[in-house]
Amino acid sequence: MSNILKNHIAKFAQVSDNDFEQIKKFFDIKQTCKKENLLKEGQICRHHYFVLDGLLRKFYINEKGTEQTTEFAIETWWLTDNFAYENQLATEFYIQAVEKSTLLYITLEKQQKLLEEFPVMERYFRFVYQRAYAAAQKRIKFLFSFSKEEFYFQAVRNHPEFIQRVPQYLIASYLGFTPEYLSEIRKRLLS
Repeated sequence: MSNILKNHIAKFAQVSDNDFEQIKKFFDIKQTCKKENLLKEGQICRHHYFVLDGLLRKFYINEKGTEQTTEFAIETWWLTDNFAYENQLATEFYIQAVEKSTLLYITLEKQQKLLEEFPVMERYFRFVYQRAYAAAQKRIKFLFSFSKEEFYFQAVRNHPEFIQRVPQYLIASYLGFTPEYLSEIRKRLLS
């Protein structure tokens, strides 16, 4: 399983086998059940999660009491509440396993020690954060540029395997509409 992380690091930074053996000691592993909450609103955000296998989502509960999904993480993606994690604050979000998942996770303290001992990991995390930021920018552009239908069609075109994997009610939550409205859009797409 550590080979998944090793291969992911290798995409962005050069790390020797010996260094990687030391690097992986900074991480712990966790198996989750489907729908298990890893983080709840009001808790201090202590972990940054790397998905080895499975699917996570980050969401909050809006003023109407409805879950609003803001992010997903599949294999080789990272997920946390970045602001709460970096500042060790109470979060406004939930992080939940959508599927039974296997995760690596790291605390802020361990991550800081990792970066001190292995400065090359600064490069790795810089690329991880840059990609996450770019994806967030693209999502914001889509939200403002496309109708809800166009936003969904864009998701289907760009990530068909992801759309098939994620339950419909969570896709609706991510796109900002009801499951019923998503059903109507899907029916129109099929006809």
